[in-house]
Amino acid sequence: MPRVLKLPAFSRKASFWLSCFAIWFLTLWYLSSIAFGPQKTISVRHLDKIAHFGYFFGGAGLLAAGLHFLSRPTWPPLKHPFATPIILLLVGALDEWHQSWHPLRSGLDPLDLAADFVGALVGTLVFRALQPRVFPSLPVE
Repeated sequence: MPRVLKLPAFSRKASFWLSCFAIWFLTLWYLSSIAFGPQKTISVRHLDKIAHFGYFFGGAGLLAAGLHFLSRPTWPPLKHPFATPIILLLVGALDEWHQSWHPLRSGLDPLDLAADFVGALVGTLVFRALQPRVFPSLPVE
């Protein structure tokens, strides 16, 4: 029998996870508004794509948990397994557009958007794989 992780009761509420996602989004919006100057560190090829993937991987976990705990979604497609990656694809597009308005930032990069989407997709799949161990009382749809 798989070992089940015991989490506090507040973590079984959509409002908790959706609030965490809102903080994630506001942090993304802030980070998209500031310019990053040249770094004097070790150069890693495509580090920005790795950062996009990781950030959206985390955002997908928060949003997937929030949507999972909605007891009566006002819009039933929010329960669809691809809802999280599609919503985050739209967030990524908004982020790229937002960056294009700030000096010293480059926006509208399709590779950044692809990294966002792949991160969101993988994050959603990981959430769905871990969900039975973390929240065993809820079925995976």
